[in-house]
Amino acid sequence: MKDSRTFSPEFTYTHAMVKRLAAIAAAREVILHAHLVPKWEVSIRREQLIRAAHASTAIEGNPLTLEEVSRLAEGRDVMAARRAKDEVLNYLRVLEHINAYQNVGQISEDHLLALHHDITQNTLDDPATEGTFRKVRVVVGNRHTKEVVYSPPPPKDVAPLMTALIDWLNSDASHQMHPVLIAGIAHYELVRIHPFVDGNGRTARALATLILAMREFDIKRFFTLDDFYDSDRPAYYAVLKAVNKTYPDSTVWLDYFTEGVDLSLHRVKERVLLLSSEKHRKDSGGQVALSERQMKIIEYIHANGSIKSGDLMRLYGISRQAAGKELAGMLERNLIKTERKGRATQYVIV
Repeated sequence: MKDSRTFSPEFTYTHAMVKRLAAIAAAREVILHAHLVPKWEVSIRREQLIRAAHASTAIEGNPLTLEEVSRLAEGRDVMAARRAKDEVLNYLRVLEHINAYQNVGQISEDHLLALHHDITQNTLDDPATEGTFRKVRVVVGNRHTKEVVYSPPPPKDVAPLMTALIDWLNSDASHQMHPVLIAGIAHYELVRIHPFVDGNGRTARALATLILAMREFDIKRFFTLDDFYDSDRPAYYAVLKAVNKTYPDSTVWLDYFTEGVDLSLHRVKERVLLLSSEKHRKDSGGQVALSERQMKIIEYIHANGSIKSGDLMRLYGISRQAAGKELAGMLERNLIKTERKGRATQYVIV
């Protein structure tokens, strides 16, 4: 019998899985090396963030439409229950700051509990269960038929099982595996353990996103898997149910998971190729990809409306002279323009 204090994934590399991993790698290279106008990079990233927040909460019954989620993301209000809005806003904030839930490529129990807390804050019946492992038995059921689909491990096993999963995620064995497979394994294992009273699905999907970001496989954060799951919810739950019967072998789930990554990345690749075409580059005045810092500046302006040299100094701990030089270079490339606000100069997207 396998020691519950250790975790080592069991699966078989199928022909389809290997083929998809190769296609994923090829699509990733295309996306990473495409030349995009900055505003399009920001637009794709923002759009995918909103789609992820809508899809991941919709899977678990949130009634807000994609348009309503988009309005919330813009800081506007919608006519909906407070809990429904908080679920979406929580998930948006978590995805926007996903790298905060790790430290130098390591995930701790505290990180995972913080992830769950921030996803479920002000949305659970008992606030004491936000960011804490469950101390009660739970079952996973079909809300329509009332059928019990799955009975997770008892409460006493939750902490040891989560410790084992976290230890594996931080292990050399994990780091030698393909990032997509690590993300898929972590997603399923968290859903299987079901360590929280509620919010397990959202936390599992956010954990998979975090792992892809940590392993530098989030492809500029241009794609999300949540939309793939939401497009066919019965299939998502059917695969989760099927792998419960074959566990500890999770081949069925990883076949499904890699299919989702492949399809999602393919859609992003097609869009990136269109936007980075010669015609679009000429129409946009020949702007091309930015440095990482310039991209962060564009994102900051997109989120806050403008940026000042003082903001840049604070963000990067650089001198006023260095901040001015960075902004001057972007002005010269016609990426940003100046606007006066009282005595202060602020910079906005062209």
